[in-house]
This record gives sequence, C-alpha cells and structure tokens, in this order.
Amino acid sequence: MKNLISLHKREYGEEPEIIVSAPGSIKLMGEHTDYNEGYILQMAFNRFAEIAISRRKDNSLKFYSVDLNERKRTTIANLKYRREDRWANYPKGVLFLLAEAGYPYGGMNFSIHGDIPQNIGLASSAALITATIVAIRALFKITLSDNEAVELATNVEREFLGLETEPTDQLIAFVAKAGNIVFLDLRTLNYEHLPLKLNGVKLLLTNSNLPVISTEGELRERKREYQECLKFLSDKKSGKVLRDFNSSDLQQMMGTMPENLRRRCLHVIEENERVLEARNVLLRGNMAAFGKILNRSHESLRDNYEVSCPELDWLVKRAWEIDGVLGSRMSGFWYGGCTITLIRENAVGRYLEKLDEYERIFGFKAESFISEPADGVKIVYKKES
Repeated sequence: MKNLISLHKREYGEEPEIIVSAPGSIKLMGEHTDYNEGYILQMAFNRFAEIAISRRKDNSLKFYSVDLNERKRTTIANLKYRREDRWANYPKGVLFLLAEAGYPYGGMNFSIHGDIPQNIGLASSAALITATIVAIRALFKITLSDNEAVELATNVEREFLGLETEPTDQLIAFVAKAGNIVFLDLRTLNYEHLPLKLNGVKLLLTNSNLPVISTEGELRERKREYQECLKFLSDKKSGKVLRDFNSSDLQQMMGTMPENLRRRCLHVIEENERVLEARNVLLRGNMAAFGKILNRSHESLRDNYEVSCPELDWLVKRAWEIDGVLGSRMSGFWYGGCTITLIRENAVGRYLEKLDEYERIFGFKAESFISEPADGVKIVYKKES
C-alpha cells in the first residue's frame, strides 16, 4: 500500500485520496454449475487487486497500470469500450454504468496494482471491478448497497465487456471472510460461511501458464448441449434447469438421450451433489474426504464435460501420485488455467519438484503458491482531510 501511495504521487504529483483492495477468488467445487442455478464452494484468497484514486478538477480520467507501466486516458463524456484499452476497460465499465444510472462523480486519476494471476479463472477482473466500485462509492459518497454493487459489477462484465458471466466472483469479493470459504446457492444467491479447518494441510494453486485462448464459443456450445439435455429430462419430470434433476432421473434416459448429452448433464447434476457432499465434510473438518471429492470432480470435468487438457491432467495425476496429497483437480472454465491441490505441508517440496518435469515435457513453466482464505473487498487507506 505504501508503495502504491508513492507511485501514485510520482505519477500525478499528489497522493491518492483512497486505496481499495479486493481479493482474487477460486472455485473449490461447483465447476459449470453456476449457469444451472446450482451450488458452488468458492474462496477469496491472499492475492489482491489494489486501486488508488485521487480526484481531478476537470472531467478527465487517467489510468496508470503500475505493473505494466502503461497509461490510458479518456473523459467522462467519452466513456466507451475500446479493445486496445484492455485492463483500463474494467474501471471504465464501472464509470460508464454509474453515469448511465445517474450517479454523479468527477474526473479522477487512477493507479492500479495487483498480484492475482490473470486469465486462469482466479477472478482478477472481478477484483479490479469491485475495488473500483467501492473506491468511487466512498470517494463520492454514492448511495449504493453491497447487493446493488454486486449487480453493477456483474453488469460491467455482461453489458460493457460483453462477457457471459454469473455473479459468483463479484459476490465472493464482497462477502468473503478470512479463514472461511463460501457456500453459495446460485438460485437464491443465499450464502453461508464455512470455516476452513486445514490443520496442517495447504491449498496449493498451480498456474499451468498455458497460452490464453478464448473459450466463449466452447462455453456457448456446452450451454446449448445442456439445454438439449434439459428438453429430454423435462419430458419425464418438471424442471427448468439441471439442478431440478438428480442422477436417477438421468439414469432413466439411458438409450434415449445421445451419449454426449448424457455425459454433459451427468457432470452438472453430480457436481451439484458433490458440492453438497463437500459442504458436509468441510463442516466436520474432514480434509481427507474433501480431497477425494476434488478428485472425483476432476475426473468428471475430464471425462464427462471434456474441458480439461493434457497439461492439466498431467499436473493432477502427478499430484495424485504423491504421498501427502489429499486431492487435486483443475479449476477454471476451460483448457488451461490452474489446478487446486490439497496437500500436507511436508509434501509441498516433493510436489514442486514435479514442476521441473512438467516444463521439460510441455515447454511451459508452471508456478505454484499457497493460498489462504482472505477477507473481501476493503478500504485500506483513506487520506486525512
């Protein structure tokens, strides 16, 4: 934080008036259940996006990325999405929707810093968006509840950036508590904090560092497939989303439904069941049982939903072979991204040794770090008036 203060002052000639920090988050269970009104287990973790802001006397908006040493600029009257603005489109989207809703604000200088790995499903964009909202809300005394802020953050991605997203990352950024993970019901948006009792076990995130590819087309195809599956199931039983059906309902469709559709739906239905099972074992503090559920989730993502890839499968399989690993699975929507590994502290070194072999085989340097459950978005600095 102190470094961001000095960098902002060097860039703009004045200290920031406010700095807000928001965490990244990782989905521990519930992959591809969110757009089926399902259940998820998600955790904010100890990597953050920070945004520092000072007000200007004109209507200019200036954005400075500390990490990239890049600068973008526009005005309040000229807010629009521009592909070449990349990272600056996130705070711009917040400003655009606030202006569209009639909330008043003036020109600003922004400095942005973060250490959340990007484009691998760790909610780096949601962190930057929610940090921006909370900073502007406080700076201009905007009357906006947390629920309204979650909706605004979701709409930045949907309407300004044109992405298909559910309000999971945005909600977690607001409600997360250190030492806890969040059990979230996507039908009602009701949530529950579950204490994470690791007891000598670590959550290790491994970034595969595969090249980033667009997955929007593939995601649309999976959504089309589950809608087709839903039509088959709805002929036998009333229900509007896959959450309304169970494994036995799907079993009755054997021989009637195309096999590829059955496997897609099997993943979503059983993943919902796995989330509920995981919630129960976590409440009992049974990390070994939770690890086994992680393993089953990866097998389903690999075999039924077919969204894994050789690199992630290799990382997961090598983890499974290590004494002291309780469970491991891929995380993220599609090919690439990262893995989550539940590992005893004394086994971490043996796991990290495997990553040199990964680089020799695939040509990408994987990076791992221990993650711990963190608090949600918060104001970390406010200049005294």
